[in-house]
Amino acid sequence: MEKASEVLYGLKPVRFRYNREYDATQTLAFGLIAEEVAEVAPDLVGRNPKGEPESVRYEQINALLLNEFLKEHKAFLEEQRKVLKLEAALEAVNARLKEQDAKIEKVSAQLKAGTATPQIVSNQ
Repeated sequence: MEKASEVLYGLKPVRFRYNREYDATQTLAFGLIAEEVAEVAPDLVGRNPKGEPESVRYEQINALLLNEFLKEHKAFLEEQRKVLKLEAALEAVNARLKEQDAKIEKVSAQLKAGTATPQIVSNQ
């Protein structure tokens, strides 16, 4: 089912009101239009005896949504693991910078006091 659920990205949810003959209150509803779903994913619609799209198989869509959610959750956990690893590396770099700052301050203090130990450098 790895890629099968990617068909969801082609679906377009809509707001609609049923005709009065189906819903006298014409309450606002949310869903998919069977004819549009049939163009993207023919297996996700129920058909009438003439073979025309008549209803959306929402139970199938729920399974596809779950699959996409699980894929995204797995990707999120991987990204979270990377962030934790980067944060640990950043902490190590910051600790190293603090050590370097301390050494620089020590050398600066020695230079100001005139007590720096002369060092000989060989360019060979």
